[in-house]
Amino acid sequence: MHLSESARVVFDVLAGAGTATRPQLAAGAGLSKPTVSTAVAELEAVDLAAHSGTASGGTGRSAAVYRLGPAAGAVLAVDLGPARTRVRGCALDGALLAEGSGTRPDAADTVREVLKALPGGAPLRAVVVAVGDVTTQDREGTGQRPATAKAGPVFDAMAVALPEGVPVHLENNVNCAALAELHEGAARGRDTFGYLRIGVGVGLGVVIRGRVLRGANGAAGEVARLPYPWTDDRDPRYEGLEEHMGARSLLRRAADAWQDGDGPCPRSAERLFALARQGHGTAHAVIAAHAADVGRLAAAVAAVLDPGLIVLGGATGADPQLLPGVRNELARLSWPTEVVSSVVGDTGTVAGASRLAVAHGIQTVTGAVRAKH
Repeated sequence: MHLSESARVVFDVLAGAGTATRPQLAAGAGLSKPTVSTAVAELEAVDLAAHSGTASGGTGRSAAVYRLGPAAGAVLAVDLGPARTRVRGCALDGALLAEGSGTRPDAADTVREVLKALPGGAPLRAVVVAVGDVTTQDREGTGQRPATAKAGPVFDAMAVALPEGVPVHLENNVNCAALAELHEGAARGRDTFGYLRIGVGVGLGVVIRGRVLRGANGAAGEVARLPYPWTDDRDPRYEGLEEHMGARSLLRRAADAWQDGDGPCPRSAERLFALARQGHGTAHAVIAAHAADVGRLAAAVAAVLDPGLIVLGGATGADPQLLPGVRNELARLSWPTEVVSSVVGDTGTVAGASRLAVAHGIQTVTGAVRAKH
């Protein structure tokens, strides 16, 4: 589809606003009102924009209000998590159209169900899949042609469920969650922060001036690769820090610390944290030691980035029981840095992936022309 440059810029602004009048589009695009009128007519002719009513101005005059048209299409966001897959279909203005979830092995079926629920005839403009360990060379592909072999057989099976030819973009799942914190979570109103995820593994999303820092290899924030342990008598192991701080190791340390009179040893991190909340002494001590470990990692993040704010997320990291210990250890080792718990929960990754998918979808229509605002 060939659009004039002004039409592409106006489409970009309209997608960001959801609905807008021509004066609002002119202000957002930095274009004259006659140019915007011509651009809107061009978009209406190909169903990329549609009239959605009128709005009364302060002078008593009515102005036509526009929204995206049916040909604008939709995007798909997939959180290919370690245990569950979450999928959202959104319009290019960010409106939620359909969503679903299922087990990781059933990812392809979950994708098919969400695709089936999207408005009929709406073209799919882009897909973003949130996975772990994404590097620059792995990031893009097309439907039925996986972007990377690293994502594994579940990704391959899911990709077959996508319409052929649709651009598929891989993104690090921690980066996606960081974007959710930026726009709708604990980091709202802050344009620079670190999102530290602690769960089965560990990861860091770095947001600088409102943008995710990806690094030269697309691997910025891979704190699992920090040298650990770093002592005179032991050499660092590959991803040794993640092994030490992950949920499996946490449960092993709990088992080692468990006493005969402590009752059944917890088999999940959720149960361990629940016991600590109930005042269980050994569970509380294990959690306190874990919080100190997280605090040391947070101090390393602060030493390198000085982000001002660190948001703790992940299956174990988001538990508020960690906050006092993390804050104390960070304060002992580094300069003042605010630490808060994530508020977006399990849906943060797919929410951030949805925002990226919308941005990619708009760029598919506009040819990456960006509005002047």
